[in-house]
Amino acid sequence: MTALSGLALAAALSGCAGAPGGGEVPSSRASTAAIDMPLADPTAGLPTPAPRTGALPANSVLARDFMELNFLLESGRPIPQFSRFEGPISVTLQGAAPPTAATELSRLVTRLRSEAHIPISTGAGAANRISIAFVPRAEMSREVPNAACFVVPNAATWAEYRATRRSAAGDWTKVQRRTAATVFIPAEATPQELRDCLHEETSQALGPLNDLYRLSNSVWNDDNFHTVLTRYDMMQLRAVYAPELRSGMSVPEVQAQLPAVFARINPGGGKVTGLPEDPTPRAFVNALERAIGRGSQGARKAAAMTAIRMSGAQGWQDTRAAFGWFALGRLSVYDDPETALTAFANAGAIYRATPGAGIQSAHVDMQLAAFALSSGRASDAIALVNRAIPQALTGENAALMATLYLIRAEAYETLGNPAQAQQARLDSAQWARYGFGSDAAVRARAAEVAALARAGARYN
Repeated sequence: MTALSGLALAAALSGCAGAPGGGEVPSSRASTAAIDMPLADPTAGLPTPAPRTGALPANSVLARDFMELNFLLESGRPIPQFSRFEGPISVTLQGAAPPTAATELSRLVTRLRSEAHIPISTGAGAANRISIAFVPRAEMSREVPNAACFVVPNAATWAEYRATRRSAAGDWTKVQRRTAATVFIPAEATPQELRDCLHEETSQALGPLNDLYRLSNSVWNDDNFHTVLTRYDMMQLRAVYAPELRSGMSVPEVQAQLPAVFARINPGGGKVTGLPEDPTPRAFVNALERAIGRGSQGARKAAAMTAIRMSGAQGWQDTRAAFGWFALGRLSVYDDPETALTAFANAGAIYRATPGAGIQSAHVDMQLAAFALSSGRASDAIALVNRAIPQALTGENAALMATLYLIRAEAYETLGNPAQAQQARLDSAQWARYGFGSDAAVRARAAEVAALARAGARYN
């Protein structure tokens, strides 16, 4: 059963990483392995994914989320005033950018203009500017451990960030009006990691500085399941840049304008009415951060159990509850597969019942498919893969797509169907280089999945 652990790293878990020495980073993404040789993007030309066109929550929910996203940092520190860029924005690549960066940035900017109605363009020229800077991963890790990427105000270069991060200039809570921000991304990022960082960190340079574990259909969630901006995210960004709002407004001033803002930009969402607040206690966030961070396996599992118990006490049946179970499942695959199965089953049931959580369900199904393959249940593995693939495709997650097809290939091989196994390997190859970056990383993932199949052969 221990062969299941080979795929435990397939769905990256994230944690918030604050800069040491008192600095604060509003957002970070969990880092994948340091691999290189980025090539073509297999998502180019795909149909518009469902998250961009799916149902939105009611305007009352959008307004409640808006306030929490824009007036709090991830740490829980309040932001006393609303801030955004006022006027046209330029976004540029700085230094030796990876080969896919320009294409990914152009695609993102096009979406921001058309979906969020933000006056943003690539290239220099506007008084407001966002820079995308690429820094060696080791150097970034020394400053902000565990962060794959993050965004800061006012610093144009890595040297400026290091010089100002403990000052008022580097403190988002002090920003009255945004004029400059820089997104830092590892120079060695895989194509998918680069795209993920561009989407989340550029969007937070523009708008919300908080992440909320309760959001099921957003990149602004520290579970890091969604990797490209969703329709929900674009609606929130469109509200940030609504003409009814302006930098420097207070909490009450923004609240007073939101009913008109959402009535105009989302007329089908109903009136904005007062909803009970739905805060996530800091103790819960801390427990999840311990579970998905560093430390002994026992301490991390205990933290996951703490998060699960707190979810139960709060009566949650949303992505917060599901992610606690998912974390426990990931932590149990090495030494307690029965607990892992139970945890994944609980997480999957919650995710499947939650609107907008399709990509989360796909990650759970991948874990269950890996377990089925390693347990000699090849047909079950194929069924789980088939259920997960549409959601993984919709979420544009190339690493997950590649892994699912590798599981399908080994399962078909086990069932004595070499033709379908070969087709699945070809399908996997289409996604693997974008998701994993190098041939060595692709081969390593293929070897992990093959090990699952060999373990499963014991049952046949």
